[in-house]
Order: sequence, then C-alpha cells, then structure tokens
Amino acid sequence: MLVEVRWHGRGGQGIVTVSRLLAQAALLDGKYVQAFPEFGPERAGAPVTGFTRISDEPITIHSRIYNPNIVVLVDPTLLGKVNIVEGLVKGGTIVANTEMEPSEMKKALNVEEANVYTVDATRIALDILGRPIYNTAMLGALLKVAPLTSMDSMISVVMKRFPGAAGEKNVAVIKRAYKEVKGE
Repeated sequence: MLVEVRWHGRGGQGIVTVSRLLAQAALLDGKYVQAFPEFGPERAGAPVTGFTRISDEPITIHSRIYNPNIVVLVDPTLLGKVNIVEGLVKGGTIVANTEMEPSEMKKALNVEEANVYTVDATRIALDILGRPIYNTAMLGALLKVAPLTSMDSMISVVMKRFPGAAGEKNVAVIKRAYKEVKGE
C-alpha cells in the first residue's frame, strides 16, 4: 500500500530533513520510499512543502503529492495562510503542531471527514532542546498516529543524522511527542 505524506512548514524549520528522516527510517524497514521538497527561491521563513512516499511496492509516481493520505502541519502559524487540507483524501489524517485540542483544530480547518491529531511540539522542543526546533517532535506524533516505520529505525536514522547529545535530545523529543499526541 502506498502512503503519501505532505509536510507544511517554513524555510529553515527542517521540513526537507524531516521528510527525508521518515523516508530513511522506512527504507531501513525494507520499504520503497521517496522524499522531496517543493519550494522556489524563497528565503528562510517562507512557506515550504515537503513530501514523503512510502510503499511496500516500487513507487512509479514521480510528481508532487496532490492527494495525501496524511498532512503534517509543522508550523502552526501557517494555519489560515496555507490551505493545508487541499487534496487530503476522504478519511485522511492531519497531525498538527498546536496547543489546540483535536476537536478545536478540526473546526479551525473546517474538515468533517478527517482524523485530526494534535501535539504541542513547540513546547516539547523548548523543554528538551531549549529552542523552537519542532520538526522531529512531529515525527514522533506521526509515528504514533500512523506507524509508517518502526521506532527503532527512526531512532537509528536520527542518531546517524544528529550524532551525540543532539541525537539523544532529538530522540527524547520524538518519544515525548509520541506519548503526548492526542487524537479525535
């Protein structure tokens, strides 16, 4: 089964990194993957979209993701500025970085037939990393909601990408978001 994930964030927030980390972990689990960004000559802070495809079979599609199964809102300031639910499949999943409850986010996005999950990834990142770098927290929340890869594989790729203390802190962020994500 092919699963398509679309990531929404801003330049400089690690959207490209997080989409690749997910793909690399799935690759370790024996899946077929694609991960790529979509952005123009934007500067840091401009909206950026990332894409990850994961499948048990070879992937023959080579385009942006138009109808994602899952949308991950990494930067909550994009709410109301970017149509993050555009093309979301019926019954699809939204995982959002927000202090809102899932029911509040569902209303804010005006979606009826979607599964909505929320996690305060910003707070988690500030607590553990001391900085508002919340892309890896969103990986943890996503893994809880949609186990697209194993936690062991995710930890492995994160530790390879961020060696030492930085990796250990990012793993702590992932695990905490995994525990704290709330769903409707």
